[in-house]
Amino acid sequence: MNSTLFLQLVINGLIVGALYGVVAMCFVLIYKASQVVNFAQGELVLIGAWACWWLVTSLGLPFWLSFPVCLIFMFLLGVLVQVVVLRPLIGEPAVSIVMVTIGLSIFFQALLKWLFGVFTQPYPPVFATSSVKILGLNVESAYLMSLVISLAIMLGFAWFFKYSRMGMAMRATAFDQQVAQSLGVSVKQVFALAWAISAVVSALAGVVVGLVSGVSASVATVGVKVFPAVIVGGLESIIGAVLGGLIIGLLEGLAQFFDAEYLHFGNLITIAPFYAMLLILLIKPYGLFGTRNIERV
Repeated sequence: MNSTLFLQLVINGLIVGALYGVVAMCFVLIYKASQVVNFAQGELVLIGAWACWWLVTSLGLPFWLSFPVCLIFMFLLGVLVQVVVLRPLIGEPAVSIVMVTIGLSIFFQALLKWLFGVFTQPYPPVFATSSVKILGLNVESAYLMSLVISLAIMLGFAWFFKYSRMGMAMRATAFDQQVAQSLGVSVKQVFALAWAISAVVSALAGVVVGLVSGVSASVATVGVKVFPAVIVGGLESIIGAVLGGLIIGLLEGLAQFFDAEYLHFGNLITIAPFYAMLLILLIKPYGLFGTRNIERV
């Protein structure tokens, strides 16, 4: 067994898994706030990647400035989408809102292809070296940046929900919207903030993927890859989202290793997370940390 390759793929899988975890938190955040799964999450990842790329290449801004400007833009975009498109649907059946998010996904995909084309566009060199040696292993500089920022986001989420006024308002809204509103919580503001945070964190993932492999429509598949992590961890659990992301990232690394060394299927890294999702659905339909709803009739 090639132990060096095994360790390399395990470490890369855990780093990518941390990135999956923060994007999975966006799914959970929107679901807890509005009881809706956002099927346009992958497109928010793609918009963030293209926005930062455009600032760097077309406007010539340095990456250290383009990145925060991109995050501010995505924050405003998240608020705009919620206020203009989704707020009028408050009180409508959940299936109607889900269909709107699917429509948003198709609309954003078509718009971005029209604006930027269909070919992969690489980022200009951002780091002095593309990879860094850690314990003899090569790790992409972009992955290290994503690991640091992902950990910071996780700690920020923990502080936000536990100590901040708006964080406690979001927890109250997730528990019961009507009760929260009766206590003076603005449910509309909570929904807008949930989408804004989701857009910002998605942009982070998009920029990291763009730095590693270039920007194209395929970046949006991150949203599809993250979905198994959300199901494995539990659709209502922030901690579950993080652990689910780490599990799926590690599983991808292991699948890539065993496929390359022994099985030679060619696409095991793509399908392995979905087999894990199906297995969890059969054993624990609510995920590892999901809340089981009991209805009495």
